[in-house]
Amino acid sequence: MADQIINTLKQQLQLIDFNKHSFKLAVASIAFNPTFWNIVARQEYHNRVLTKAFGGNSRYGCYFLAFTIFSLGIFRDWLYERALREQASSVLLSQDIVKYAGAACFGIGNILVLSSMWALGFTGTYLGDYFGILMEEKVTGFPFNVTDAPMYYGSTLSFLGTALWFGKPAGIALTLFVFVVYKIALTYEDPFTGAIYAKREKERAKKSS
Repeated sequence: MADQIINTLKQQLQLIDFNKHSFKLAVASIAFNPTFWNIVARQEYHNRVLTKAFGGNSRYGCYFLAFTIFSLGIFRDWLYERALREQASSVLLSQDIVKYAGAACFGIGNILVLSSMWALGFTGTYLGDYFGILMEEKVTGFPFNVTDAPMYYGSTLSFLGTALWFGKPAGIALTLFVFVVYKIALTYEDPFTGAIYAKREKERAKKSS
């Protein structure tokens, strides 16, 4: 049984052309996006780079970053779909049940992403915390009662759903890379965001004492 599974995995891996230019571009874009917004957001927090660029208006700076992040996300998705089109399909992944699973993953993923955006609001979604635009309290309702990072996990599920729908082993490989990149990003983002709110609470406690 184990040998059969290993052989099946090998067969699927052989269908992936890692040297395709489109595949490499998709990898680069997936890695670049969270790296970019974390660096820019921290520069904003420490040096108010975007706030200063917009004449001291932190909200305009946040809106600009949001537009940039959204645009980069659209471009990344286009590169991903382009990469999939140039990769081989798998007979194993071309079954109807796999397509249904892909549709389910895509649907659940988008529900997680859209509901988290609704719960956080515009500035909460697009790193408003780093601009000093803080939420009054931590969001604990859906989808944050399901997962602590619905935006990231929802996006990962959407990538997986697309890969399964088109029956592309390369898409599954890229999805695994998305998952790893997001997990790394969370190790930097969560503690830093927590520290921002802890500082706010500490300042509130001082004022009330």
